[in-house]
Amino acid sequence: MTIVEAFRDRLGPDRLQANVPLAPLTTFSVGGPAEWLIETRNSDEIVTALKLAHELGVPVTILGGGSNVLVADSGVRGLVVRPRGGHIQRVEQTRVRADAAVTINGLVRWTVIHGAAGLEAWAGTPGTVGGAIFGNAHFGGRLIGELVIDVRLASRTGATTDVPVSAMAFGYDRSRLQDSGEVLLSAVFRVTPGDPAALRATAKASLAFRKRTQPLESPSAGCIFQNPQPGRDVVPDGIPWSAGALVDRAGLKGTAIGGARVSPAHGNFIVNEGRATAAEIRQLIRRCQAAVRERFGVELREEIVYLGRFD
Repeated sequence: MTIVEAFRDRLGPDRLQANVPLAPLTTFSVGGPAEWLIETRNSDEIVTALKLAHELGVPVTILGGGSNVLVADSGVRGLVVRPRGGHIQRVEQTRVRADAAVTINGLVRWTVIHGAAGLEAWAGTPGTVGGAIFGNAHFGGRLIGELVIDVRLASRTGATTDVPVSAMAFGYDRSRLQDSGEVLLSAVFRVTPGDPAALRATAKASLAFRKRTQPLESPSAGCIFQNPQPGRDVVPDGIPWSAGALVDRAGLKGTAIGGARVSPAHGNFIVNEGRATAAEIRQLIRRCQAAVRERFGVELREEIVYLGRFD
């Protein structure tokens, strides 16, 4: 049975698409096509897609909201699963469950409207719940994993399991998903009762801060590099413990290779000026790493995820 026949029989006709451009599905707006792509509508369909791909020996790549990723110019071989839709529900007074495909902004809006405090400061965060859990997204010195109670995961064979936060191996920009290959289906977040008006004010302030400090008007993947970590890195005296500051002090703000440029507004953002290729962006990333290494002796670790094959 071919992949087209298998997906038609289990999920319906015309659900599986071939040779789909991925650039429009990412915030960087670069990259080649997916060999195969399916947009799933719920967790059951994600599990079905994983099972079918496993049975057929087809590699699977998960693409959520398209932020924090760089897709290779040659595209992605195998099956790209793009979760869409998703639901949010209040499990009890202090717990909210959200499906992986729910956007972080959608989750924030829901919690604000329903007077559930805890997530309002994440307003303006790009991407989905799945991507945020995968990379343990951080903002304002906090990690989103600090708000998680438990999650539901699927293995690459489609087997599902409920996992407590203690078993998620959360760290700075880290979770067990990066090593296990498991796929998030949903997450339960800790909340407390809050006043919607006050929560809305916090969300607006957070969004305003992002607009003021980040180049949101240009296509980017968000922050490219992790910030240096005490105990792991050594940063010279007088230099902030910030990847953006290190890139700035190395004199790279505004530096361009082809259509890719280090943002003049924020040294930890590389923006696509409209014609950038993934190869140019990767080359600019390496130039920043080399300059910071040579100038300050600090090794910048990448925060973004590479999808597809890079030479």
